[in-house]
Amino acid sequence: MAAGLLFCMVFYIIMFSDLECDYINPIDLCNKLNQFVIPENAAHGFLTLLFLLSGQWIAFILNAPLVAWNVNKFLNNNHMYDATEIFRTLGGHKKETFFKLGFYLLSFFYYLYRMIVALIADSE
Repeated sequence: MAAGLLFCMVFYIIMFSDLECDYINPIDLCNKLNQFVIPENAAHGFLTLLFLLSGQWIAFILNAPLVAWNVNKFLNNNHMYDATEIFRTLGGHKKETFFKLGFYLLSFFYYLYRMIVALIADSE
C-alpha cells in the first residue's frame, strides 16, 4: 500500500510538471488528479489505522500528523483541486506533493526495514 501511495505522488508531480509546460490544460489536470485525492487519503488513513490496531506505535505516531493534515483539508473542503485556482495555488500544491513524496519514500523504507527485522526475529 505504501508503494501505491508513493506511485500516486510521483503521478501528481508528473501532472503538475505537464501543467507548467502547457502539455495539459487545468481542467484536464484537475479532473485526473481529483479522482485520486480521496483514494490516496483513504489508503493512508487505513494504513495508519492498521498501525494503531496492530500496536505499531512508532509507525502510528509518524503517520498521525499527515492524517490530521488530510482530515483538516477535508473538513475545510480544501482537498480537491480547482481548475480556476490551480495556477495561483500551484506552488503550494507542488510543495505539499513533494513533502508527501519524501514522507512516503522514507515510510516505505522504514516499513521494509521493520518487515525484515520481523522476519529475522521470527526465524530465530
